Amino acid sequence: MKPHKVRYYLERRDPEFAAKMAQVLCVYRKVNILKNAAATATKKNKVPSNAVTVISYDENPGIQAIATTAPDLPPEPGVHPTFARDHEYKRHGTVSLLAGIDLITGKVHALVKDRHRSREFTEFLKLVDAAYLTHTAIRLILDNHSAHISKETKARLATRPAGRFEFTFTPKHGSWLNLVEGFFSKLARSVLRHIRIASKQELKDRIMATMDHFNQNPVAHTWSY
Repeated sequence: MKPHKVRYYLERRDPEFAAKMAQVLCVYRKVNILKNAAATATKKNKVPSNAVTVISYDENPGIQAIATTAPDLPPEPGVHPTFARDHEYKRHGTVSLLAGIDLITGKVHALVKDRHRSREFTEFLKLVDAAYLTHTAIRLILDNHSAHISKETKARLATRPAGRFEFTFTPKHGSWLNLVEGFFSKLARSVLRHIRIASKQELKDRIMATMDHFNQNPVAHTWSY
C-alpha cells in the first residue's frame, strides 16, 4: 500500500461507449476490405473502385509559434555534445491543424488556421469534397466537437447530395480510437517538438510543407486489432 501516492484514472461517462466503439471498429474492418479489393483490382490491371473512401479526421489545436531570441549554438567537442538553445523565447501565438487521413490511400488532407470553429471545419469539408469524384461516398471518423454538429456544419452538409458525407463519431474520451491521433503524435515528435520560427505564417507554411512531404509517399494507416 502507498496511500501517499495518487494515481488518476478516467471514468467512462458515455453509456453508449461500447456501441460507438463497435461502430468505429466496423468502419476500420470495412477499410481493410476496401484495401484488399483495391489491391486485387490493381493486380488484374483494373481500375480500383472509388465508390467509397474513409477519412480519419481531427483537429490539433494550440500549436505554438515560438521564435528564438538568441542564435542556437552547434555542438562543440569537449564543450557540449548537443545543440544549445537559449531558455528565453518569443511567442507569436498559436495555430490549429485540421487534418484527415484517407485510410485507403494514405493521403493527408490538411488546413492550418488560427482557430478551429465551424467555419474552419466547413472549409475542410469543402477541401475534401473537391478532392474526390462526385459519386464517391466520403465517410469521416471524428469526435463530437461542437463544430462537427453545429448548425453551420449541418447547413453545409445539406447542400451536398444525399450520401456524399457520412459521420461516424468516436465515444466520449475515446479519441484513442481515431487513427489520425497517431499521425498527430508522430508529427509532434518529429516536426513540432523543437521547431522555431520567425512568424506565425512561417509556422503555417512549414506545417503545410510537411503535409506535402507526407503526401509524396503516402502511407495507408491500419487499425491493429
